[in-house]
Amino acid sequence: MHIPTIQRPSRDLVRALADLGSATISGEMSKLGIRDPHLHGLSPFITGKTIAGPALTLQFMPKREDVYDIDEYENPEAQMHRQVLYQVEEGDVVVVDARADMASGVFGEMMLTYLKGRGGAGVIVDGCIRDSRKAKALDFPMWVRGTTPNYHTQTGIFPYAVNVAIACGGTLVMPGDIIVADDDGAVVVPVSLAEATLERASQHAEWEDFSRLRLSEGGDLRKYYPLSQEVRPEYEAWRRAEDEAAAGSEG
Repeated sequence: MHIPTIQRPSRDLVRALADLGSATISGEMSKLGIRDPHLHGLSPFITGKTIAGPALTLQFMPKREDVYDIDEYENPEAQMHRQVLYQVEEGDVVVVDARADMASGVFGEMMLTYLKGRGGAGVIVDGCIRDSRKAKALDFPMWVRGTTPNYHTQTGIFPYAVNVAIACGGTLVMPGDIIVADDDGAVVVPVSLAEATLERASQHAEWEDFSRLRLSEGGDLRKYYPLSQEVRPEYEAWRRAEDEAAAGSEG
């Protein structure tokens, strides 16, 4: 069985995007022409986690018995949800289009344990997981619609294809796209826009640091957020001072 692979971006780029967070990235991507990169309806299963990594995609389809009539225990290798896990390398994010189905558990404790053991960064499921108590004990980053006791073999969808274009949370995800997820949710960053997004978002984060400082001191919201041209010279002076202080500490 041949499963297409993905092209993985540099680890430095991925780490830098993770540091920015989903909210800053989403706002800057909207200025680059991607109006809404958010994967809607998915919540962090465990809060306080931030991940970023290239997407390995898994597509579910409505079950039709002449196409899907597999006993998992008799023929496990025919299951596409296993095949996507075999592709996982350290830092990858498995992204699943489970058709927002609330009755079908895509992964349970054993599959999630394997994914964590492979070094996966996390999993995004437009649908449900099962074995939720044991899954939570894994302390593995997950963004899902919910949980269910059902396994997908009991229900009306089945895993159909790996590393194809999918819809997840109403948003297009291509294999190899960079996923950034935190407590605000998950966003998708096309690799072709990743460097530009990082540059814009880094500048945004920097002036927000300055604005946050001034607002905490009682500064005028109309001047400091968003940063007005009136106070930009003040910001530039602050940034130079910060750069000089950083250079001094390194010396």
